[in-house]
Amino acid sequence: MNFRQFRYVSEALSRHLNLTEVANALQASQSGVSKQILDFEGELGIPLFVRRGRRFVALTDAGTALVPMIHRVAEGVERLVEEAARYARDEGGRLVIATTHAHARYTLPSAIEQFRALHPHIEIAVRQAMPRQVAEWVAQGDADVGVATESLAAESRLNTLTFHSWRYVVAVRRGHPLASHPLPTLADIAAYPIITYDRDFTARQHIDRMFSRAGLDPEIVLTALDSDVIKAYVEIGLGVGILAEMAIDPARQDDKEFVVFTVPELSQSNTALIAVRSGASFREYVYQFVEMLLPDRDCVEVRRQMNVQEN
Repeated sequence: MNFRQFRYVSEALSRHLNLTEVANALQASQSGVSKQILDFEGELGIPLFVRRGRRFVALTDAGTALVPMIHRVAEGVERLVEEAARYARDEGGRLVIATTHAHARYTLPSAIEQFRALHPHIEIAVRQAMPRQVAEWVAQGDADVGVATESLAAESRLNTLTFHSWRYVVAVRRGHPLASHPLPTLADIAAYPIITYDRDFTARQHIDRMFSRAGLDPEIVLTALDSDVIKAYVEIGLGVGILAEMAIDPARQDDKEFVVFTVPELSQSNTALIAVRSGASFREYVYQFVEMLLPDRDCVEVRRQMNVQEN
């Protein structure tokens, strides 16, 4: 049993048992394809196809049962050959990270810097989007790793690992009436125009819920996908900002013009997750990047969670 046989059988299944199309696709003779498949059946000890003369007309019961496994093995073999070819050509590879703006800007740079030092020849692509799009990119294989809110856990095609917990903070520019308030309440904040995240963010629902529970109906004057956009409009005095704590820190030079405080009702913990596609095979550097994001976690356990098979 060899790699070529798996590919021939898989191609025959994909092309509705038309051996002429299989031979053309694989640049082989029809008789050669037929012989490889016959040898494959001989090694299995069972026929996979019902034949009429030289034609394949249907799958046997055993063939029908084994089709999903044959496809998986063939796909795995194809990926193996592609990866081996990359190494043979001394290609560095490409790491695609899908995430939201806040994580791309504030939580991932140190790990990416560390990764770059270890793998200087690997291209890194950071794709920013809403959490739902992040989940879709990873599930479809368009990104290797996703980092976003707990909404990633709702996607059954993903394996997720807990990254870190965070909360919302309130920010105003210096000189704003709330800047000198000793301990603003939710009602104090609701008295001013609010600038915060778009409604499509899962964690935004926490903000709306807290105001609703307090019987407050704040004026949301601007929403954005980008934490830096929120800060820009807070800085010009458009309103009070509610944003992720990792996105603003008065100790940073760029944030010195802000006064930041917490409000108990808005301090509910939110969880950021790391996601990879369930059942996928990963190059070693993908494992290493996730381990860099989770330096305090056991590497064996991290890899086990990444490799959990899809139910």
